[in-house]
Amino acid sequence: MTQPQTVIVGTGSCIPSRRVPNEAFLEHTFFQEAGLPYPAGETARIVAKFEEITGISERRYAAEDQVASDLAFEAGTQALASSGIDPETLDYVIVAHNFGDVKADHRRSDFVPTLAARVKARLRIANPACIAYDLPFGCPGWLQAVIQSDYYLRSGDAKRALVIGAETLSRVCDPCDRDSMIYADGAGAVVLEAQSHPERVGILSHAVRSDTLEHAGLLRMDRSFDREAEDDPLTLKMKGRTLYEYALATVPGVVQQSLERAGLTLAQVDKVLIHQANGKMDEAILKRLFKRYGVAEVPAGIMPMTVSWLGNSSVATVPTLLDLLLKGKLDGQSLRPGNHVVFASVGAGMNINAVVYRVP
Repeated sequence: MTQPQTVIVGTGSCIPSRRVPNEAFLEHTFFQEAGLPYPAGETARIVAKFEEITGISERRYAAEDQVASDLAFEAGTQALASSGIDPETLDYVIVAHNFGDVKADHRRSDFVPTLAARVKARLRIANPACIAYDLPFGCPGWLQAVIQSDYYLRSGDAKRALVIGAETLSRVCDPCDRDSMIYADGAGAVVLEAQSHPERVGILSHAVRSDTLEHAGLLRMDRSFDREAEDDPLTLKMKGRTLYEYALATVPGVVQQSLERAGLTLAQVDKVLIHQANGKMDEAILKRLFKRYGVAEVPAGIMPMTVSWLGNSSVATVPTLLDLLLKGKLDGQSLRPGNHVVFASVGAGMNINAVVYRVP
């Protein structure tokens, strides 16, 4: 008897309708880490430099009456609809996030009940054998939940899993920090199913790395740069340059490890779907990956991107990218049966993961 293979049978996403262009930040007063405001007239230069460095020109924010579990529910509903399965046959509902539900009028993280429990309840799934839980793992959380699900499904003890990544980073960033322009809101989801095929398809391999000893603090929660702020909750902080260097040094190796475990070379890869953190950083990571294989020129179109218009929505970026790709919503991009896809992500922890997938 052959071992079951984990296949994606449905995808969905929730892209908030509220567009926030870079021009919206021109009225902001940005502060330096030491607590001093940047000199008058510097904001326009900061905003222009930001777009040059990151490639981000706009991002999406959730509506005032939405929280992360609302976005997760919408993405999950779409994924289930596209899969055509009965939600009662799900064995797992896993929601990856990092901050829970954060309302627009305050910045308290709400984790109880879990977001997965809230989504399962709203989907009206009565089956008590469908286990709902959350997974906080930084930006690679959704991909880590996919990896966990692969173990469940290949074991033969589970048949289907709904895996969602949802986040509202606009509610936890510091508006006085120029890094706040990176962050966005959104959700993406997949339905995974254990299937039997005569050839190797679906998830072929994965690799994970966690560097906490020297790098746990590269992304952290801390007070606002505006030391005089009356309402001063903890906000998301990033050591951007160090994080950039860490990602370039480590992500290509994890991707290579996953390919080696799948018995593939980089030349056999048709698409690389990487966490949409920073356009320039992702391009540099891809170049570094190809350099490891002795290839100087990266093939055109191998890495679809959405960060320029969706920003960085953490766990939501990769499943949203996949949903748009499979549904023909990215110009000039598509996937065909037999294509090999590499998923990769890096984020708080610091954690890195990669999955190799063959389209059935």
